[in-house]
Parts: sequence; structure tokens; C-alpha cells
Amino acid sequence: MKQSNTFLENLLDAPGPSGFEVRPAAIWRAEAEAFAESVITDVSGNTFAFVNPDGRPRIMIAGHIDEIGLQVTHIDEEGFLYVDAIGGWDPHVLVGQRVQILGRSGDVQGVVGKKAIHLIKAEERKKPLEIRHLWVDIGVSSSKEAGELGIRVGDPMVIDAKVVHLAGDLLASRAIDNRIGAYVALEALRLVAESNSKASVVAVATVQEEIGGNSGGGARSSAFTLEPNLALVVDVTFSTDIPNIEKKELGEHRLGGGPVLSRGSAAHPVVFDRLVEVAEAQGIPYTIQAAPRATRTDADSIYMSRGGIPTGLVSVPNRYMHSPNEIVSLTDLKNTAHLLAALIEDLGEEPDFTPR
Repeated sequence: MKQSNTFLENLLDAPGPSGFEVRPAAIWRAEAEAFAESVITDVSGNTFAFVNPDGRPRIMIAGHIDEIGLQVTHIDEEGFLYVDAIGGWDPHVLVGQRVQILGRSGDVQGVVGKKAIHLIKAEERKKPLEIRHLWVDIGVSSSKEAGELGIRVGDPMVIDAKVVHLAGDLLASRAIDNRIGAYVALEALRLVAESNSKASVVAVATVQEEIGGNSGGGARSSAFTLEPNLALVVDVTFSTDIPNIEKKELGEHRLGGGPVLSRGSAAHPVVFDRLVEVAEAQGIPYTIQAAPRATRTDADSIYMSRGGIPTGLVSVPNRYMHSPNEIVSLTDLKNTAHLLAALIEDLGEEPDFTPR
């Protein structure tokens, strides 16, 4: 997958919080057009890449392309921007961060501001920090100046942090969750395109997963449209190889330990068993994660689409989720794509997923 590293870095660096995924979607689409037989984008912003569209069975590989971010809710007379979260944030990691605001006249840089620690009274320090206590400083002195820069209420922003390569094969980015899911989905499709598989395979870069909630985001409408015989969802999960993590609750998953196979809610038992069989046959390391109630991924909405879709959830271990520097192993990305492609190649034209 060395040929795709530039693609991966460009994809991760492109700002695209939930509801504003146009830039990363364009990068994903351009890469898909280099080998897929057809690439389309729907009215919601989901992007589909097809290989062997007339084959059987039809398989959907979904990874959401949005990331968490912030959105301008108010601009005061002095030009300070007040924000709310797009997705789930720990407000403490936002303090002092540089941000990239996607304004109508171009991107604008800003800094997340907070009262200096010296000026906070002892009793105030004990209170939980909330995003409403923060603001963004873009260096102007009035709301008029902010407007002249093209900034207005509703503008989205992301942390201004580019991809960083760490020791070994580790990579850090603010958009690991879940830009790498969209990346792996396309890499798996690339492998299928190079194989002799007769299946119709569609990689989907879905939108608005981080804010989809009960609506299911773009995954629900994508699955409804495609009516796949099988759906494979790629997301991230907590890597538990760091200090102070309760493995009794989350399981044991480490960077470089291979894909994590979900078992339970929204994970079809037959699909799970097939994933395990293929991983072991291919010598791909993996771990298992229990999902007793919900996966909190696109799998939840896809699984219940129409009359029910056999769904498998394959996750990549991720350190420091929902922070400016999430970390994954490139080997895990490669193994996850390999597993998905191998499963697809192993399917016949009429696979039976009925639990027995």
C-alpha cells in the first residue's frame, strides 16, 4: 500500500467535519476514479465507488469520511468567535489549539482562547470546563473585520494539525476517526479490482456519522439505496495498550495487533464467523471486541436497513480518540484491507447468511 501513502496523508489533512465533508470527499473520489468502474456522489454527500457493478452478490464496504470539529455560533462586537462542538469533544484538549476555519472567502486561522490560569479563582478551577467557556481569536478587533475576512455564523472549523509520522509505522492525525475507515474501504476495493472476484463491490465514503445519532447519518441512506447482500463497516476502536485503561471493560487491543472484529450488537453472527475463518486462513492477526448494546458506528444503522442487512464491523485500534493527535498503525490498515478483500474473494455468488 506504499503507493497510497500520499493519498492517505492528503485525505487525513483535508478539513471535513460532519456536514462539511466536501474536501476529503473530493480527494477520495479522485483516487477512486483511477481504478473504479463508476464513481458517484449522492445528494447527501456520500460517495460510491463501484467495481463489477453487475456481479453477484452485492457487497457494501463503508467507512465514514467526516471528522469531529467546531462551528461558529456567535461573533461578538470585538470579533471573538464563540463555538459549539461538531461531534464529541473533551473541551480540555481544545484549549490553546490552533484552528482552521472554513470561511466563504477562504480558510482563516485562529486560536482557541481561555482565561489564563493565573486569573482563574481557586473555586472556579474546580468546575468542569465546557466549550461555552472558550472562544476563537482570529486577530481582528470587531465583528465587521471578521465579516471582511469571510467569517460568519455557521462556519465550521477543525484543529490545525497535519499528519505526523512517529517511530515505526505509527501515524498521528486529528482525523483518524474515521477518515482511515474511508481509506481502508477504498484500499479493499482496489484489491478486489485486482482479483478474480465475481462480486459487485461498492466502497462508500459515508457522511455525518459523528452527528448521525438515531438518524444513522449517510450510512442509512446509502444502505437503503444499495440494498447490499452484505455490508462491511470499517471504523476505529479504542487501543487499550496505554496506561490506565480498563481492559476488563474494553478488551485487549493494541496498535499493530491487527483488525478488531466486533461481536454482538449490529454484528451478524455468520459474518463474524466468516471474518474469523478468513483471518485465520490468511494468517492475519485479529482481536475480538464485545458489543452487547450498540457499536456506535455506521453498522448500527446499516444492520437494520430495509429487511435487515448482514453486517460485519471491522475496526482499527486507535489511541487518543477524539483528540488532535489520534494514532494508528499502518500495518493495521494494510491487514484490515487485506482481510476485507480476502473475505469477498472467498464468497460464492449466492452466500447464505441465515443464522442456524
